[in-house]
Amino acid sequence: MQHIRRALLSVYDKTGIIDFARFLAEQNVELISTGGTWSVLSKAGLPVRQVQEITGFPEMLDGRVKTLHPAVHGGLLARRDQESHLRQIEEQGIQPIDIIVINLYPFENTVSAGASRSECIEQIDIGGPAMLRSAAKNHDAVVVVSDPADYDAVAAEIRDTGTTSLGTRQRLAAKVFALTSHYDHAIAMYLSGDADAAASLPDHLLISESMRGQLRYGENPHQSAALYGDFFSDFEKLHGKELSYNNIVDIDAAAALIAEFSAPAAAIIKHTNPCGCATGEDLVAAYEQALATDTMSAFGGIIAFNREIDIRLAEKLNDMFSEVIMAPSFADDAMDILRRKKNRRLIRIRRGGGTPARMQMKSIGNGYLCQMADSAEEQVSSWKVVTRRQPGDAEMNAMRFAWSVAKHVKSNAIVYTDDHRTLGIGAGQMSRVDSSVIAVMKAGNAGLSLDGSVVASDAFFPFADGLLEAVRAGATAVIQPGGSVRDEEVIAAADEHNIAMVFTGTRHFKH
Repeated sequence: MQHIRRALLSVYDKTGIIDFARFLAEQNVELISTGGTWSVLSKAGLPVRQVQEITGFPEMLDGRVKTLHPAVHGGLLARRDQESHLRQIEEQGIQPIDIIVINLYPFENTVSAGASRSECIEQIDIGGPAMLRSAAKNHDAVVVVSDPADYDAVAAEIRDTGTTSLGTRQRLAAKVFALTSHYDHAIAMYLSGDADAAASLPDHLLISESMRGQLRYGENPHQSAALYGDFFSDFEKLHGKELSYNNIVDIDAAAALIAEFSAPAAAIIKHTNPCGCATGEDLVAAYEQALATDTMSAFGGIIAFNREIDIRLAEKLNDMFSEVIMAPSFADDAMDILRRKKNRRLIRIRRGGGTPARMQMKSIGNGYLCQMADSAEEQVSSWKVVTRRQPGDAEMNAMRFAWSVAKHVKSNAIVYTDDHRTLGIGAGQMSRVDSSVIAVMKAGNAGLSLDGSVVASDAFFPFADGLLEAVRAGATAVIQPGGSVRDEEVIAAADEHNIAMVFTGTRHFKH
């Protein structure tokens, strides 16, 4: 690349632009600019020409059209090593542009600020991305600067050599294509955000999120990891050491479970599975009963609440080691107590925390699986009692509670509860009967009786054996989706043992 002789500058974010433009002018680089940028630079006393002097065409349509012109794009795209390109631009009176400095209209910020649709549409930049892409394509000959953070490094290289290395130009070009891809993704997501689009999966999967920070490691120390997206718009770390990959996954799971309840509630999560959950007259009562489900598994877990943590609860929480404590707020005196353990993380659940993403993704070998979130509101009125015995009010309330928890337990999931607390949880087994055996064992280890309990199964019982396991444990009512080819066999077994059973018609597999 020859020495830089000509620059086009057009930036929305004016940070550092005067100093960088002054540096270019001191290197005898001709400056060309547009509207607002030209005004800023000319007021700073810099020699700068307006782009319309180059194009011979005035800005029009309220600035929508100003740089979309062959005099600009010809100067950017002409290959300097191809005689026919150089001859053609010379015949048209077009001069090469060696460096462009451009950043884009703040579309995402405008949307997040709650601006009107018309205001958001006006912040869709057209000329900026077009020039960036032209220059980035021709990075063999053109320097493209899209981020004020790169001004100093580019200036230092030009100062030393009069130009830039191919490696630098390629790095900057890659940054441009990542930027424009993200920008287009944000626009596409905004325009597809209506009710009809929200109910369907996209024809093209667009993933573009900025890295929010490197994590110490992933699930295991030999795996590298990083956090992307807006996780901290829903959660705020108030105290404690850095969040790990596993902490973040568990925080997401805990918030989703605790969001199920309107009464004061506590949920304890370990490896994304609930090991205890309860509601109560207050958070202390809820916590004590959630903890009683499985005190051993709760050690080192994630504890979530849906009300403010006060000093009385904080004192209880300090009796056991936990990785993370989460709540919508913390009383000041409670914070004083909880901060005494410097490594324990305290997380404030912001509004929206616990709301699942509209679409969920999972990476597989050489692709992705996508599904709509399991967030449909349960229609209790559509549940069907399929047994001769109708459940009583207390049993129905207990089944509602059990079903809310089972939705958040890894499959195969079996959950025994009363009307406000978990009693035994079996998660993630290859056999539904094994999950039931584990749930009964857990209840026994905790000294909790299952007599008069209800049991929830996230998917149908394929055979009557799972239901009979619940009968032996002492359950009096069962809630499950139904839908097995052997439903009649399972219903008959329930009738034989005077069990009430409800079919929800909705499965909650969680892999």
